Amino acid sequence: MKAVIVGLGIQGKKRLAIAGADAVATVDPYKNTAKNTAKNAEEDKPHFEQLEEVPLASYDAALVCTPDQAKMPLLRYLLTNGKHVLVEKPLMSDDQGELSELCALSCQHRAVCYTAYNHRFEPHFVRMKQTLDGGTLGRIYTVRFFYGNGTARDVRNSAWRDQGCGVLPDLGSHLLDTIAYWFGPVEGACKPWRADRFENRSYDHFVFGLHGAQIDSPAIDCEMSMLSWRNSFSADVYGEKGSAHISCLCKWGPSTFTLRGRVLPSGRPDEESTTLVCGDPTWAAEYAHFKKLCADSMRCESQNASLSNDIWIESKLQELAAALNT
Repeated sequence: MKAVIVGLGIQGKKRLAIAGADAVATVDPYKNTAKNTAKNAEEDKPHFEQLEEVPLASYDAALVCTPDQAKMPLLRYLLTNGKHVLVEKPLMSDDQGELSELCALSCQHRAVCYTAYNHRFEPHFVRMKQTLDGGTLGRIYTVRFFYGNGTARDVRNSAWRDQGCGVLPDLGSHLLDTIAYWFGPVEGACKPWRADRFENRSYDHFVFGLHGAQIDSPAIDCEMSMLSWRNSFSADVYGEKGSAHISCLCKWGPSTFTLRGRVLPSGRPDEESTTLVCGDPTWAAEYAHFKKLCADSMRCESQNASLSNDIWIESKLQELAAALNT
């Protein structure tokens, strides 16, 4: 597959490195950034300031790593020209109809539009999914997430990141995607419990709850922060037959998965733990997944499955934003 990297910030540099020989060109209007990136990646790729300057016949797909406001026109251009797209999360719009429009373009032109949520490829996320699907924990009662990093000052110093709801779309979109991955798109009320601006103009600490409308839906609480000076992730899933827990992501390691079997009527549970000490495996795994989707793009459902997930995530983020303004 021949791919173009659009946007050469932090994410674009990672995508360029993972794409390797597949990358045939880079696009970024800021020449200095582009030159430095090419040197860091030790790649000699043709560089363009605008996507429209890249000959359409020279590539099959684009990896779009731009600020949020630039995404929609780029995606329309690419999909209309039958180019597969991997776009960095979150994919949102003020008009929900725009995402439905992208779905239609994706099917019409047989082009994949995939939003990158690389945490789905964390080994322990995959194991949690298998544990839940296998019924090991029985009915799930409650789920608790914490996702934190120490990027508050980086965000405040950014030319475009410290705006809107801040940490909510940034890290909250990851948590909502994880919920959709493990449980499907949970329908129910999404309510903010806390929204703080400790250092930034936008929210740098946020807590919300998602309580499913169905009687057997789990009650889910999510906390995210840009004020966690030691990057941290945890997930705790409690069910009728036991619980499962993830501590840390591989990139921040070590990452541990713990499975506990309930002892009746009460008592210390049976427990097994697996700890991984490794580099981040998710970027390469996600890129391989994207390439497989592109190879299988004749089926419409493979093209827009990601976008249906984006529509659900967007609806929940908008619900939370609206609640803050009431």
